[in-house]
Amino acid sequence: MFAKPFRVKSNTVIKGSDRRKLKTDISNAFPALSAEDLSELVPNKEDLNVVKIYAHKGDAVTLYVLHKNPIFFQVEKQLYPTVYTLWHYPDLLPSFTTWPAVLQKLAGGADLMLPGVVVPPGGLPEVKQGDCCAVTVVRNRAPVAVGTAAMSTSEMQSQGMKGRGVSILHTYMDTLWGFGDKTGPPSIPPTDGMEDTEGDVEGEGEAEGEGGGETEEGKGEPCPEPEEEQNAETLCPNLRELSLAPGEGGEGQEEGASEEKHRDDEQEPEDSRSPQEQMDALLFQCLLHALKSKVKKSELPLLTSTFLRNHMFSCCPSGKQLDIKKSSYKKLSKFLQCMQRQHQLLQVKELSKGVESIVEVDWKHPELRSFCPPEGAAMEESPMESNGDSDRPYQPPEITTLYSVSARLEPLFQDSQKRKGAVLSPAEVRTIVTEYVKKNELVDETNKNYVTINPTLCDCLLEKSEYQEVEKLKWDELFSRTLDKMQHCHQLLFPGQEPIIRKGHMEPIDISMASRGSNKKVTLIKNLELYGLDPAGVASVLQHQVQASTVLNPVPGAKDRVLVQIQGNQVQQVGKLLLDQYQIPRKYIQGLEKAQKPGKKK
Repeated sequence: MFAKPFRVKSNTVIKGSDRRKLKTDISNAFPALSAEDLSELVPNKEDLNVVKIYAHKGDAVTLYVLHKNPIFFQVEKQLYPTVYTLWHYPDLLPSFTTWPAVLQKLAGGADLMLPGVVVPPGGLPEVKQGDCCAVTVVRNRAPVAVGTAAMSTSEMQSQGMKGRGVSILHTYMDTLWGFGDKTGPPSIPPTDGMEDTEGDVEGEGEAEGEGGGETEEGKGEPCPEPEEEQNAETLCPNLRELSLAPGEGGEGQEEGASEEKHRDDEQEPEDSRSPQEQMDALLFQCLLHALKSKVKKSELPLLTSTFLRNHMFSCCPSGKQLDIKKSSYKKLSKFLQCMQRQHQLLQVKELSKGVESIVEVDWKHPELRSFCPPEGAAMEESPMESNGDSDRPYQPPEITTLYSVSARLEPLFQDSQKRKGAVLSPAEVRTIVTEYVKKNELVDETNKNYVTINPTLCDCLLEKSEYQEVEKLKWDELFSRTLDKMQHCHQLLFPGQEPIIRKGHMEPIDISMASRGSNKKVTLIKNLELYGLDPAGVASVLQHQVQASTVLNPVPGAKDRVLVQIQGNQVQQVGKLLLDQYQIPRKYIQGLEKAQKPGKKK
């Protein structure tokens, strides 16, 4: 259905009552989803769009888009999950397994034929004709296609596994997948022993080829043999990680991979705990790891939000994701209260109204002393052994200006498949605009420094008063007008962390002066958190440097923001600390001009 480009008819935000109806429809269609799962898929406060489209054959389809990714699509009042949703809920649908080479055929519009289905040791899933089901590749449970069963399981078996098995509607790498952020499938190990089929791949491929394993829709083309694996890997760049293809890398590599897998199976028995229990255990592990190898005594008191963001997240093992909402605690405050009451590991206090901080840690606690970080985790000096004189050096984030495609400019970026909300660098914007101009032959023939304004550029870049007056623009003005019409964004890249993209301009660290009481001056600092700085830590350093009292207050109307207040005019000392010690660029510090002038009394 989505093998070829589709046409967008409308794109609107879903309101409250429609959200509730959608949540009910999803719950009815997929009863295995819990109330918590439904709240994550259909959140109350985050942008959720309904996009009406026409597929290339004229079918009317409704898409539901969350965080720029389509999560469900609806055809003839029937809801289907996309691969983006199934990667988070891989067991939501019954699934049929096939070889990696078949993926290329499916993405091209073919249905899954039964000779190409790999029957697991536990047998085929039980389905009825028309049931929604998923398709996976061997050695990875992450679904790569969604469709409907062409016949029931009993009919498949009675017909000797011949004929059409799954009518494919949507696949990884098709245009519906391309409507999202284009991420690849995760690697989810199989649970039914399918990893042991690796040695039989070559024989199966030949048998399917000789037996006329059909894959092309209505053409009965044989299932591709192992030699076609290279094309499948081109289609799915990370396929080598997801599912080792037959005959790849030589016998030696296959044997080595098999032995390594065997060792891993021996060392890592299957976890029988529920996902919630596993997340609780992961939280506790990251807490102990962070306290033992990340947090210094001199950093206390430490904001709980900073502790989670800067310390616990960085202690999460590779391949796992820390998500408090998926634990039994649901909230960070509840988790830390439990650690305080039941384990007596730490003490949390509300030093300012609405702002909680870790004020004390029991460094001699038996669980903390006996904890050993997982292998490969970088161990830093333990706080129990630290003298507090050498904290880890702070590294400022790398800040990059970005631009988001606005609704007005969407026609200009349509050819490059950049839709509303797509985030681009200035260089990418320049390249796309240049390609558009050249593709539409808009460079002025008499003077190549000018670009002729066509109807699309007119609607996107000109004001109404200019419609009849402006016929050409210089290249530089064309680029500058394009950037002006786009929404400003910025990217923060902290060392060793994933990039963070936010809307709007980067807010500077704001230093201001205020009067308290009988005309006593105080210095106020805010927005430190945006730059990865702990307000409590900065306040402690300044308190020692200038020998003045400091207070932390919540910023009105700003969640998780703290205002640092220091007695006296300390603008010069604050500026020196930010510029020299923390290496914050001067353009991101506001208020340095308020520093005490030399010779003036405080």
